[in-house]
Amino acid sequence: MSIEAIYPPMLIETTDAHFAALIAGNAPEGLTVAEGGVEAPEVLAMLRGLSATVAEEFTPNAWMMVEDGEVVGLCSLVRIPYVGGTVMIGYGVAESRRRRGIARRAVADLLDWARADHRVSVVTAETSIHNAPSQRVLEANGFARSGERTDEEDGELFCWRVEV
Repeated sequence: MSIEAIYPPMLIETTDAHFAALIAGNAPEGLTVAEGGVEAPEVLAMLRGLSATVAEEFTPNAWMMVEDGEVVGLCSLVRIPYVGGTVMIGYGVAESRRRRGIARRAVADLLDWARADHRVSVVTAETSIHNAPSQRVLEANGFARSGERTDEEDGELFCWRVEV
């Protein structure tokens, strides 16, 4: 049995209407939402705005992580792609659905998309130096640490990259 049969692809491109529904505390049409929601409304609003900004130059750029018809997380490009085909990703899983391999599978699907998109040659990400689960997600998907930096809001970060 193939891995796709066990874990079918789980990313659905997120539209503005999807963001609006999630911000309002509703499930996008045809789906349910993980217990407790996927993220706080103010974070969802920020992600909606980010997606709209990135969409001015690059689509697709945001996806819902969906498992068995339930929105369990989100992932997206977190800035307009750099010259040379480098994109930076961010992702998050609903608190009630963490530690189930969801982020690992979603990032794998996102890398499959990146490999198929001629505009993308490198995928980068950043994690808190204290976020070991997220670091394991990236390592499991072939990312290598490429540096460290300090962010005013997020503190000390590890930088990651993988060529696609």
